[in-house]
Amino acid sequence: MRSGGRTVGSMRIVIAGGHGQIALRLERLLAARGDEVAGIIRRAEQGDDLREAGAEPVLLDLESASVEEVAERLRGADAAVFAAGAGPGSGAARKDTVDKAAAVLFADAAVRAGVRRFLVVSSMGADPKHEGSEIFDVYLRAKGEADAYVSGLDALDWTILRPGALTDDAGKGLVRLEAHTGRGPIPRDDVAAVLVELLDTPATAGLVLELVSGSVPASVAVKSVAGN
Repeated sequence: MRSGGRTVGSMRIVIAGGHGQIALRLERLLAARGDEVAGIIRRAEQGDDLREAGAEPVLLDLESASVEEVAERLRGADAAVFAAGAGPGSGAARKDTVDKAAAVLFADAAVRAGVRRFLVVSSMGADPKHEGSEIFDVYLRAKGEADAYVSGLDALDWTILRPGALTDDAGKGLVRLEAHTGRGPIPRDDVAAVLVELLDTPATAGLVLELVSGSVPASVAVKSVAGN
């Protein structure tokens, strides 16, 4: 659907985890090209950072919200991006409530709201059968369980992106994007750039992709995996 306040051809995109480091970068890129962006945040004081990035802050706690409450925020959107995470320093319980349960909730809400295009920022190594009891093991299991749930929803045109080790280095726009890349670093700038390209490339629906730094421009890499 198109809103009267948007330019022709622009999209409305709702991002869960709107104050995250990748999400803020993505919001800036989308807003700069004229898209209408909303970011879901847990704390009101985070709102100014989103406004500065060109996004509309939406105050909602995905750990306590109902499916219908989230769906209400998603109605009218052209795409949804799950970029939320419990973050470093959080315990095992929040890996389950945020990295898994909030992703499931956001996906269910997208289905209810009729938003088909759905991107997930996951993690390299995410696997519901991942073994181990360390916090990072719990995290990879939670991410894997969320990915498995989303990929089972026929009502979504989903793409799951699994970046390698995230860095704050300046993005170069050169990546390696494949079903299996092997481990490696990737600047958050370049993750955001790839997410923009994925939003613009519906033919990537149904793909689980790993992302690390490489030698191919982001737009070319996305077209390549889409078969264009």
